[in-house]
Amino acid sequence: MDRVQLLTLATALHRQGRLEEAEATYAEVLAKNPRDYDALQLTGLICYQRGDYARAIDLMERAIKNGCRAAYVRVNLGAAYKAVGQLSLAQEQYRAALKLEPNSHDAHKNLANVLQLTGDATGTLKHLARAIAVAKDSDSHSNLLLTLNLLEQTTTSEIAREHRAWGEAHPALSPHATHTNDRDPTRKLRVGYVSADLRTHSVAFFFAPLLSAHDRSRVETVCYQANVRVDETTERLRGLSDEWVEIFGLSDEEVAARVRQDRIDVLVDLSGHSAGNRLGVFARAPAPVQVTWLGYPNTTGLSTVGYRITDAIADPEGPQDATYTEKLCRLPHGFLCYEPWATAPEVSELPAFAHGNITFGSFSNLAKVGPQVIETWSRIIKEVQGSKLMLKAAPFADPGVRRLFEAKFKAHGIPPRRLKLLAEAPTIDEHLARYREVDIGLDPFPYCGTTTTCEAFWMGVPVVSLVGERHASRVGLDLLTRLGLAELAAADRDAYVKCAVELSTKREALARLRGDLRGRMLNSPLCDKAGFARELEAAYRSIWAAWCVK
Repeated sequence: MDRVQLLTLATALHRQGRLEEAEATYAEVLAKNPRDYDALQLTGLICYQRGDYARAIDLMERAIKNGCRAAYVRVNLGAAYKAVGQLSLAQEQYRAALKLEPNSHDAHKNLANVLQLTGDATGTLKHLARAIAVAKDSDSHSNLLLTLNLLEQTTTSEIAREHRAWGEAHPALSPHATHTNDRDPTRKLRVGYVSADLRTHSVAFFFAPLLSAHDRSRVETVCYQANVRVDETTERLRGLSDEWVEIFGLSDEEVAARVRQDRIDVLVDLSGHSAGNRLGVFARAPAPVQVTWLGYPNTTGLSTVGYRITDAIADPEGPQDATYTEKLCRLPHGFLCYEPWATAPEVSELPAFAHGNITFGSFSNLAKVGPQVIETWSRIIKEVQGSKLMLKAAPFADPGVRRLFEAKFKAHGIPPRRLKLLAEAPTIDEHLARYREVDIGLDPFPYCGTTTTCEAFWMGVPVVSLVGERHASRVGLDLLTRLGLAELAAADRDAYVKCAVELSTKREALARLRGDLRGRMLNSPLCDKAGFARELEAAYRSIWAAWCVK
């Protein structure tokens, strides 16, 4: 066969998922011409799909060097760089793709994702808007909504309007008119949970305690796993659920049909607009009662989702209720229950005693560390003599990202020597052990931490938080209140700085609090999984009873 015939055959095999045969056929082309850029980049794509990122990068780079000018090859190369944590190089490739094809949907979408990882929310919104203008894909639109929660200048009403617009933009996703579930308000309920995060992920730290504490005489659970990635946490959750259904790769209509077949009474979304969500399933209303909880700090925007689980601290009663398309269901003792990592290291002594200086810290996603956060944290570091700031996040594996953040802080008078920028730790135990080097945690804003705050508490580190008006800005206050530490939640930036600075001067009190925090958590609603499960089950029962009498 000649070159064209071999490439045609290899491409067909590739599309059928017959990767080994496709690669062997591309190899025949390369045996005749090692510089053939089509065979190089397509073999590189196969390597990427297998997870052999180093070889994928080599092959795609060679294809470009040999004359390939296709924008999609630059996008694929960027994805390979992103997969190995080289975010600066990934960004370069996405921008190169846009020079070749300014309206490349994939280049805009992927560049937005990289910019989000490095804390550039404004740039993220710009490129997501361009991607949506080219092709109105639901994933990009959901990511845009998520990004709005990161911007301090975006008002609650503006965010609500955008979420409602998202919900109204899906007229084809019409709900099924009737449900034939038995309307007995007292019978055992079949509750379905839908998530792409049923693995070692932030969501699991709050979902696992509920799943393990559900009263099986009142609730039967079905978990719908929407991710191909599995790990030991996945297997544990599978063992805790009554039924487990793999839905990755199924269409929204197929999943909705399965939910109806399973006769689910209450279907619970654990994702909102976060990555991997299946809101398209909820738009089809396959269950008579649909609820959103846990994985997203705002409304879904869907009229088919009737309720949102929250509490009176994260969402005080008042005008803000109107910003949700769901009815707010407030649990009495908090909307979160945390399960600490089983093998977490023991709490250390206050690091300031050994080091002679205070170390502030935040292990939050860098998407939450915007310009206002950096300016405010810089004020704290300047006011506390000799203090340092430790930031830990996966993107710091990239030297370019470290230089970027060093420059951001230097612009506010903080030299690199006062920063400790750490990449992700290999294990959760090692990740938690890093808190042994932190005296005081700093919560980002306007999108507070949740899992990182609970981890800090568990390792004896108090966290100073800034309170805003919307849910994402009030989770810090919520968590602190459960521990009797509401005084660490500040009403404005000046108060936030003052609180952190004053706390740094009370080293003996900090040391006592450090030794006390783990016990406080264990004896608080934050770790009372049985109490939490009873309250959530009561909420389900109340919602279900209301549907039964419709």
